[in-house]
Amino acid sequence: MRYRRLGETGLSVSEISFGTIPVLKGSIPVLPKYYNLEIDEAVALMRYAWKLGCNFYDTAIVPEYGDAEIKLGIFAKTIDRDQLILSDKARFFDGYDMYHAVEESIKNLQETPDIYFVHQVDYENVDQVFGKYGALDALVELKREGKIRYTGIASHYYDVLYRGLLDKRVDVLQGSGNLLERGMLDRIEREPMFQKKGLIINKVYAAGLLPRYFSEQELIGSVLSYPISTALIGIGTRQQAECAFLYNTTRYDRMEWIDVIDRLKQYFTPVGCDRCQKCVCHYGTEIHTLLRQKNYFHMGKDYWALKKLKLGIKDSARFCEHCVESTCMRQCPKGLFIPHLIQEINEMVEQYL
Repeated sequence: MRYRRLGETGLSVSEISFGTIPVLKGSIPVLPKYYNLEIDEAVALMRYAWKLGCNFYDTAIVPEYGDAEIKLGIFAKTIDRDQLILSDKARFFDGYDMYHAVEESIKNLQETPDIYFVHQVDYENVDQVFGKYGALDALVELKREGKIRYTGIASHYYDVLYRGLLDKRVDVLQGSGNLLERGMLDRIEREPMFQKKGLIINKVYAAGLLPRYFSEQELIGSVLSYPISTALIGIGTRQQAECAFLYNTTRYDRMEWIDVIDRLKQYFTPVGCDRCQKCVCHYGTEIHTLLRQKNYFHMGKDYWALKKLKLGIKDSARFCEHCVESTCMRQCPKGLFIPHLIQEINEMVEQYL
């Protein structure tokens, strides 16, 4: 296992880290159906990853991640806590709610979280999070009180991460990306200031969809070729732990974009969108998310993708049909014919729902 600098925190983290969604138990929306670990199984798996060199573990507050936070706290008692880095998060945007969420997490972990993130910050809540008395202010106060060590912002949006980059209150950032959805990683790579912040990247396997088409080595190597601190991977079995934490190479290979698309073309016709998020829509449609869901539909997550797509797709298709701005296509580096793709998605949803 190799280790990388976590921004300017002074921490050194394993370049591959442990995501705890697969170790939770219970009726939780984020729970994959094929995992449901008891406490002893979960702790044993986390200890196995520890022996393989992993020192960074990421979780979230109960009940968002079920009992994963509690299990992580139990595991932390079994090893050298000084060598372990605990990352926690909560989806609260108001400072009052966030402050009490962190106190609840401390009770569950029975430990001080090293990093605490405001989870899933997006365009609807970003001003509240960064504003006066928002969640970020609460984390700063908790850091001052010694209840957490470092503050964090977690988001799937480049603009939100960039705002966190420029804010001195933020110590660590958590974003998403993989060898297919690499647009945000490409933009981060072109902005040297990001290296001043610790940068954690999740969704390396695209919610478990990409290993059907690419090896774990290809997926991990592509992400680690970017200037990030650690690649966060959900681990639910010893085999998955070995595939991730026994990754060993003298170089990090990044698959060429055309090779990624060609590989997927062997199975279906992919949308060649890398989610760079530059396709800003005049009507507010989140184009890159719709295009991702179209790919996810063909990659095996059909019900989940359709459920997401049916929310507003009719309006988006209608707006797109009558739009004369076409700013999305002018902004798209891949030259995608976006209006046609939006109509295709609308027809697909109508056909299957």
